[in-house]
Amino acid sequence: MAIKFHNPSSVSLSGKYSLGGEVPAGARLFYVSGQVGVDPGGKLQPTFAGQAAQAWKNVGEVLKSAGMTYKDIVKVTTFLTDSRFVVPNREVRDQFIPEPPYPASTLLVVAGLADPAMLVEIEAVAAKA
Repeated sequence: MAIKFHNPSSVSLSGKYSLGGEVPAGARLFYVSGQVGVDPGGKLQPTFAGQAAQAWKNVGEVLKSAGMTYKDIVKVTTFLTDSRFVVPNREVRDQFIPEPPYPASTLLVVAGLADPAMLVEIEAVAAKA
C-alpha cells in the first residue's frame, strides 16, 4: 500500500497541500530536521527566495541520503519570520513539489530562527513503503 493522502470535502482546503497523510504499516519513516538557506559551503543565501530554495535543496539532499525523494514527503512544516513571505514561499515550494499528491503541511510565522538573518526553516517527515 502506498501513502494515502486524505482531503475530505467536509473540511476546507485552501492550497496545494493535503489535510492528512496515512502511512502504511511497515513503511520506513524518516524525519528531516529543520533545514535553512545555508549552502554546502556554509553561506546563508541573501534573499528570501534564495534561502527558501536552498532549504528545499537541503531537504532533498537529506532525503536522497535515505534513498527517498520529495515525493516521499508525508508532512512538511515551514517556519517563516514574516507573513510577507507566504506567497514567495508557495512559489518556491511549487518548484520542488510541483504536482499532487501534496504532503500534509503546516506553516507558522515565528518571531525568529536560530540566526536572526535566517528567514525560513523547513522540516519534513517522509515515508517509503
